[in-house]
Amino acid sequence: MGAAFLAMCLCISAAAHANVLIAGTRVVFPAKDGEVTLRLTNDNTKPALVEAWIDRGDVHSTPDKVDTPFLITPPLFRMEAHKDQSLRIIYMHGRLPADRESLFWLNVLEVPPKPSGPQSADTNFLQLAIRSRLKLFYRPADLQGDSTKAPALLTFKAAADDKGVALLVHNPTPYYLTFADLTVDVAGTSYAADTGMVAPMADLRLSVPKLKQAPAAGTPIHFNTINDYGALAPLTATVTP
Repeated sequence: MGAAFLAMCLCISAAAHANVLIAGTRVVFPAKDGEVTLRLTNDNTKPALVEAWIDRGDVHSTPDKVDTPFLITPPLFRMEAHKDQSLRIIYMHGRLPADRESLFWLNVLEVPPKPSGPQSADTNFLQLAIRSRLKLFYRPADLQGDSTKAPALLTFKAAADDKGVALLVHNPTPYYLTFADLTVDVAGTSYAADTGMVAPMADLRLSVPKLKQAPAAGTPIHFNTINDYGALAPLTATVTP
């Protein structure tokens, strides 16, 4: 499968509906296990060609140009209608930080079969390849703390500058934390903030577009983060001085 064809597929994938379903919305890779298995299901009446690869964050990546310490098997395969297929992701080599998670991206590209039969003869058709893209978190053994308790350790400070009003989120934990939603409650009104993902031991600025003044210390914050299973974990915090 050529890179030019793959590039065309990736450009048109977002608007189409995937028939190859992935069990989960993210992959957590415990280093102590050495490998993880991910189940795929072809929820269609026709077979599909599937290709899988992992990249470091380049949304335009193709299988022939990626360089990650993982092996996927099988990397390219045919899925029959209404059948399952397991992907094995194996850690092979490379030195990754031992004190925090590392982020990669799993790509699953689905190419439907070419129409056949008398009804397709002399007929023009557009064939769409669909790419699903999931976060893959490589989690070293013996990390400090507990991933389920990490969101409660986030701290929030208010900021107001030429970029507008925002919350400065500090993540003191070794885990990546993703916000599904976040609101700031000021004088009985909830103001929605932008969402995003804060890296381990790092900071993230979340703009609050409709809020005109930086919230005072003690202002309530309600937010949901996404846990290892793709479910929402609701929490409440306050703006710190």
